[in-house]
Amino acid sequence: MRGSRSIEIWKMGAVNYLEALKLQEKLASDRKLHKITDTLLSLQHPPTYTLGKRRTIHNLLVPEADLKAMGAELHYTQRGGDVTFHGPRQAILYPIISLRDIGIGARKYVENLESTMVELASLYGVKACAGRTGETGVWVGERKIGAIGVRISCGITNHGLAFNIDPDLNYFKHIVPCGIPDKEVTSLQKEVKHMMIPCDQVIEEQLISCFLKIFGYTDISWRES
Repeated sequence: MRGSRSIEIWKMGAVNYLEALKLQEKLASDRKLHKITDTLLSLQHPPTYTLGKRRTIHNLLVPEADLKAMGAELHYTQRGGDVTFHGPRQAILYPIISLRDIGIGARKYVENLESTMVELASLYGVKACAGRTGETGVWVGERKIGAIGVRISCGITNHGLAFNIDPDLNYFKHIVPCGIPDKEVTSLQKEVKHMMIPCDQVIEEQLISCFLKIFGYTDISWRES
């Protein structure tokens, strides 16, 4: 019988992107040294565009100065994936976990993140699925509802997933989201149409629950920031 899996969950609210990145790096370092258990950060960001380590700047469709004028930041990261947007009313999970300890590889890890968002969407009657080869993240038909960009070092993860609850989708018009042209971006609120979804906090807690179920964590502790 598999032993219990422990994780500490940090519910953080709105956090600046660089502040969250610095925290992830510190926690990942501590996890490598076995100073902490697996940790999951749950948060939202102010309007922020990020580029992955491939530096696909051509998928940013406006000058950086224009982003600043609209109140958005641009950051270059070491995660996988292409350009994406983070902003209010988007649920973000950053897992800092040891893949070796839970016995899965990188591909299965990404599949589990996709399954986490698929399961959340299903709670609201939205049929989502993982993307086809080369199309990471989670889709409702041809519309993307959830993005994934991860970094794995020495078997320890950081960065993670972003699920669109009800963000301002106009921000996505300034990029080729995740480097995939001619595809729409959608949100949970847009897909359920006239039904009002719960507040962000409820959906964030549901997303966490889906994550815990998919990854098999049973020993849960909480840290309110």
